[in-house]
Amino acid sequence: MNLKILLPFEIFADITGVSRIVVDTSDGEYGLLPHRLDCVAALVPGILTYEAEGSGVTYVAVDEGVMVKTGADVLVSVRRAIGGADLGRLHEAVSREFLKVGEQERDVRAAVARMEGGLVRRVAELQHGR
Repeated sequence: MNLKILLPFEIFADITGVSRIVVDTSDGEYGLLPHRLDCVAALVPGILTYEAEGSGVTYVAVDEGVMVKTGADVLVSVRRAIGGADLGRLHEAVSREFLKVGEQERDVRAAVARMEGGLVRRVAELQHGR
């Protein structure tokens, strides 16, 4: 099989000679072998596992997204992905990345709250000025 992992702004991985793939879906864990029928699945955050000729088993932490298998091609489109062969190091990398993303989301929420507060004040000023 051919596995391509797509992120919003780049191709994360493009691997040929993949013998098996395991993904986490909204209905549980899902395994793909080369002769499996074509399918589509909604992915949940988890570990995508694949085995390719010559490289052994590889683990990729993925965010939510979608997986499409057509013939020998498997496309995985997710928001974020972090790769690694060692699950311990992958866990550390995911923890760091999610902490960073959590801080960024908190900062964005605070900025939006300030903008909303400013908008409410201006609308109130306009109403009282009439």
